[in-house]
Amino acid sequence: MAGSNGKQKTARDMVISLALIGIAALVVYFLAIPHDDHSPELKRVDYRVELLTARRAASYPVAAPEDLPSTWKATSVRFQGENSDRWHLGFQTPGGQYVQVEQSTQKPSDFIDQASQGGSATKRTETIDGRTWTRYTGGRYDALVLDGTPGSTTVVAGTGSFEELRTMAAALRMK
Repeated sequence: MAGSNGKQKTARDMVISLALIGIAALVVYFLAIPHDDHSPELKRVDYRVELLTARRAASYPVAAPEDLPSTWKATSVRFQGENSDRWHLGFQTPGGQYVQVEQSTQKPSDFIDQASQGGSATKRTETIDGRTWTRYTGGRYDALVLDGTPGSTTVVAGTGSFEELRTMAAALRMK
């Protein structure tokens, strides 16, 4: 019977070792690994140079917001003259949502589909600052599309609410 006592001691030692390893793993998990559930802070971009470039190069009046509250943070900007004079300006809203201004000379139906990421026109229109916009829903982004702009299509789209999309549309100045 002397042999069975040694086997019990070995099993007990193994259980103790596993418990110590588990405790060490929990300590490492809670203390050494960061657990930030917040998304990273987006860097504010200055879009003035790209805006001036786009306004000189584009074949249409380029839209950009004026007098937008400072709580709206510009996060992305680009002008692609070789790609249908495509203008993009992205913002983070005060509530942490995303709203973008997109313009292009590309075929309107294709461009709107890309800018709204699959949205479809609704029968609802809105007059904002004297301009008529059509609502698009059902895509990844909701959108407002400016009606009757000759030579280009203007889309305000994003994950923001329609109120936030309207705020951006109202702030746009085309020069």
